[in-house]
Amino acid sequence: MKASPDKQRIIMGIDPGTNILGYGVILVDSKQVHYVDMGVIDLRKEKEHFIKLDRIFREVGELIEKYTPDDFAIEAPFYGKNPQVMLKLGRAQGAAIAAALQRQIPVFEYAPRKVKMAITGNGNASKEQVMLMMGRTLKIEMDNKYLDASDALGIAMCHFYQLTNPLADVSASTNWKKFVAAHPDRIK
Repeated sequence: MKASPDKQRIIMGIDPGTNILGYGVILVDSKQVHYVDMGVIDLRKEKEHFIKLDRIFREVGELIEKYTPDDFAIEAPFYGKNPQVMLKLGRAQGAAIAAALQRQIPVFEYAPRKVKMAITGNGNASKEQVMLMMGRTLKIEMDNKYLDASDALGIAMCHFYQLTNPLADVSASTNWKKFVAAHPDRIK
C-alpha cells in the first residue's frame, strides 16, 4: 500500500514495553510530516503482569479512539538474552496490536534496526540519537525523559518512509530479479 500524496494520513507509532510504553502520532499531508502528539504509558507501579496487559490494551485503545489513526506501526520484539523478558515484551506488543485490530486499524511491524536505520542512517543508533533526529525532523523540542515516546515517533516516521518509498514492496533492493518482477514498467 502506498500513501497518496494528496490524502491526509494519521500514523500512530508504538514502542511496546511492560514498564514504559511509548506512543507517537504524526500527520502526513502532501508528503509533509507534522507532529501531533507523543507520550508514555507508565506501567512501573503495576506489579501484576496481567494488569499491565489490561492497561496497555485499554489505554492504547483510548489513544486510538482519540487520534483515529489510519495506520498503526509497532516495533517488533528483538532477540534478547532473557526469554522471560522477551515473552513479556511480546505479550505487551500483542495487547497493543489487539487494541488496534479490534478497531480495524491496519497494523505494521518494524524491526528496531530498520527503524533506527530509517531515522538516523545507523541501525545501531542509540535512543538519544533517534530522539535528536526526531526533534530535528519534526522541529520540536525533545526531552531525554521521553526516549520511549521519541522511539515511537521514529516508528511512525519509519512507516511513513516505507509508505512513500517506491521500493518498499521489494524485499531487498539488491535483488534485481524481484525488482524487475515488481516493476516491469521500469525496464526498457
